[in-house]
Amino acid sequence: MNIAVLGQGYVGLPLAMRAAEVGHHVIGYEPDLARCALLDSGESYVEDVPSHRLRNAIDARTYRATSDAADLKGFDVAVITVPTPLTDRAPDLTCVRAAARTLAGYIEPGCTVVLESTTHPGTTRDVLIPLLEEGSGFIAGRDFSVGFSPERIDPGNAVWRFENTPKVVAGLTADCLHRVRAFYDSIVEQTVPARGLEEAELAKVFENTFRHVNIALVNELAKLGHLLGIDVGDALDCAGTKPFGFMRFTPGPGVGGHCLPIDPVYLSHHVRQQLGETFRFVELAQEVNERQPAYVVERLQNSLNQSGKCLKGARILALGLTYKAGTSDTRESPARSVVDLLIAKGAHCTTVDPHLPTTPDADHLAEMTPEDLAAADAVIVLTDHPEFDFDAVHRLAPYVLDTRRVVPVGDHIEHL
Repeated sequence: MNIAVLGQGYVGLPLAMRAAEVGHHVIGYEPDLARCALLDSGESYVEDVPSHRLRNAIDARTYRATSDAADLKGFDVAVITVPTPLTDRAPDLTCVRAAARTLAGYIEPGCTVVLESTTHPGTTRDVLIPLLEEGSGFIAGRDFSVGFSPERIDPGNAVWRFENTPKVVAGLTADCLHRVRAFYDSIVEQTVPARGLEEAELAKVFENTFRHVNIALVNELAKLGHLLGIDVGDALDCAGTKPFGFMRFTPGPGVGGHCLPIDPVYLSHHVRQQLGETFRFVELAQEVNERQPAYVVERLQNSLNQSGKCLKGARILALGLTYKAGTSDTRESPARSVVDLLIAKGAHCTTVDPHLPTTPDADHLAEMTPEDLAAADAVIVLTDHPEFDFDAVHRLAPYVLDTRRVVPVGDHIEHL
């Protein structure tokens, strides 16, 4: 089949590669000219897609990147994987609308359009379909098929990859679902049909809302445990031995990535707009997790005070800037928020992240040295990258605030 994937980011490029590798002919539509040029030269900017894998698909003539919308002509299946950010704390569907308008001019009878971008329930039916129909002159569900299949990409996860993660699929009609499912059955190991478009959309935002709320819960627990003098990490280890009715979550500096800080807001905003109701759990979780970086800085400042040091002018070595270990993804990263707050309070902050390029002024380093560790007034662990030698951090750093609970226990080690 001829497949068009609109958006070649963390979601779209892995999908495009998988479709190309099973034998589909794939057009990767990327309007960002710089990104498109990199892809065209065989250079991947998505860690889950090594450059050699991209070049293999290009050499096999099963994948081609383009920024020319005319290349979308003749597609059998088009998948929209564009960003759905927040603007002024409200859902922003600008990219979805732009993709729909672009695609509409190339819709032909018998083709299929699938939205993968995370959004609130009703978007496919009320936003995407009217734009496709208006721009094409065809009727969805009669002349062409429309579906929704929420992305489940977990950057850096070597176990659950695109192809072996169960894929929820939904269609406007029974025939639409059949066509959508047939496509995904060709590229993933398991598809899970939803009753309808809104059920699939709700499933996606709820998956991340579930994580968001539970992370907020354990972040609050860690604060209270610290005040009570209780080792929350040990308590969580004990609770985690229960083989039923418990799922472990771990405290940290906040939540990051595209999903957790954003998806629950799509759900709560939709509930407020449609029903005039508040989704209290979501809004409380948002409040707790958004203030977590400030709490981390407060903990560090208090510990320095107890040792007779001031945060202003202190030499801080911050380990990790990405939102999760093993990736270069800094979207909505709480680590960045912590560092910005430290600098705002007058700390001399040097960051280390092996997944990000160094800066000319050496405020950011690709790796830490023993001298860096020993010279710091405090080391703060914000991202638990596997490249970090946490035993060396334990041996050489005079004081450590570990927000990820990866540094061995010691008198000079404080866990969040």
